Amino acid sequence: MQGEGTLAMSAYGRLRRDILTGLFEPGARLPLDALGDRYGVGLTPLREALNRLSAEELVLREGKRGFRVAPVSLADLADLAMTLCWVTEVTLRRSIAGGDDAWEEAVILAAHRLHRLDDRAPTREIGMDPEWERRHRDFHIRLIAASGAPRLNDFFTTLLDRYDRYMYLGVDAAARRPRDASAEHRAILDAVLARDADQAVTLTQTHIRRTAEIVEAAWGAGPSASASGLVPIPAAS
Repeated sequence: MQGEGTLAMSAYGRLRRDILTGLFEPGARLPLDALGDRYGVGLTPLREALNRLSAEELVLREGKRGFRVAPVSLADLADLAMTLCWVTEVTLRRSIAGGDDAWEEAVILAAHRLHRLDDRAPTREIGMDPEWERRHRDFHIRLIAASGAPRLNDFFTTLLDRYDRYMYLGVDAAARRPRDASAEHRAILDAVLARDADQAVTLTQTHIRRTAEIVEAAWGAGPSASASGLVPIPAAS
């Protein structure tokens, strides 16, 4: 029998994933009873999971009104892109300067694993492929792994998770503005392996900004949440 701590961790991980992937729309209310049914947990571990997500700014706590998925906005996307670009420059430069053979091999392996699935990059037809997303995330984390700044690397990972939320929300936009993701990744890899920090930083920042530009163009004045803010909680699959 699982303890409440284990149940809370399980609920946290599953709910976090469902929010990041857009399964629960921005601004949607999160009724505790429906969430409990979906994840098969009681109120105590569920509240613990929601409080943790609130600390990560993925969920808003509204006093007696309960919990709601944090909203998204063009302003937040722009701020995320800017901050992610700044952190990328510092960590990637340090990683290129200090990375050893083991780091380089890990980057090459992550790139190879990603390239094998780049034909499954986000499209309207297939949505966001979870395995592609995991490999894409791993590639970018491996790039900065040798920075020697673990707290900054953790911050980078947090920013990347929040940025990926917009990537999920912008899948339809990405389909209307196709890009050669594989070529972008290969160019970044080549610059990193050549230890050309300036080129690697420029290419990676352009890669980050391009996603933001695609979503911004699609949203125009901004995304619209559901009229009521009451999005049904999907049943557990």
